[in-house]
Amino acid sequence: MTLQQLEYLLAVHQHRNFLKAAEACFVTQPTLSMQIQKLEDEFEIKIFDRSKQPVTPTAAGQEIIEYARNVLHAAHELSSLVESQKGKMKGILKIGIIPTLAPYLLPLFVPAFTRNYPNVKLLVQEQTTDVIIRMLKEGSIDAGLLVTPINDSAIKEHVLFYEELMVYASKNNRLYDKQYLLQKDIDVSKLWLLEESHCFRSQILSLCELQKQSREFINFEYEAGSIETLKRMVDVNDGITIIPQLATLQMQKNELRSVRNFKSPVPVREVSLIVHGNFIKKRLIDSLKKEILAAIPEDLSKNKKKHVLPVQ
Repeated sequence: MTLQQLEYLLAVHQHRNFLKAAEACFVTQPTLSMQIQKLEDEFEIKIFDRSKQPVTPTAAGQEIIEYARNVLHAAHELSSLVESQKGKMKGILKIGIIPTLAPYLLPLFVPAFTRNYPNVKLLVQEQTTDVIIRMLKEGSIDAGLLVTPINDSAIKEHVLFYEELMVYASKNNRLYDKQYLLQKDIDVSKLWLLEESHCFRSQILSLCELQKQSREFINFEYEAGSIETLKRMVDVNDGITIIPQLATLQMQKNELRSVRNFKSPVPVREVSLIVHGNFIKKRLIDSLKKEILAAIPEDLSKNKKKHVLPVQ
């Protein structure tokens, strides 16, 4: 048994396909298949049921996979410890980040992180909350940047900051003439929303209590994949959308004229760095957290835990 064989084992489990697993490991399918077969021969146990598509682990194989994941975690942790003892900071740090954070948060901390840690390769994937949590549990990423609380006992949440939610209103909308807004001021028939895969959408539904209001007579609905698309739709229509505070950092002056704040208690979303309960690469994770906190604008870092919207 080798660590490489265990890496192949987890790759097949993750992708449920030998060809895709081989591609992810940068080897040929025959090479990967042969190594998995050698492992099964050594254990005298069938780890995968190849008759099923997608490939699934056997009952015994599932237990072996969990042990393999723990062994690889321990091996990587030992490697990180050795490098730490040498005073070095190097390696690969894989993180997942949700789409409503990525375009605004990444430009703040990535330049400084890559400059301060030139021997660390930062691999970033933009994914939804559910996918990030699944990837953390599978061990395919080291950390996630998303909105909490997620209330998962297997995940550790390290709160970074609280981000106010604001309204972006069309010049043709009645809210454009108001300075501060109440939640009841939101006309759901004029509200532009993200598509259902985004946790930010669920927070807006909670904020505006859309479940209690009717959208039955809206003759056109459009669900966008990004906040920037929603802003453009608002600009050319009589409508509004809800945006996070970070989105205002990149706005031009003419766009900022369309931004309105909520009255107290101001709704906020809780942004956190999350890791799996048995995470490794502690020094790298701590360094990542440090760089993010250093990059956050002062007015945003001073936000308090006020009316935190739930993540559904």
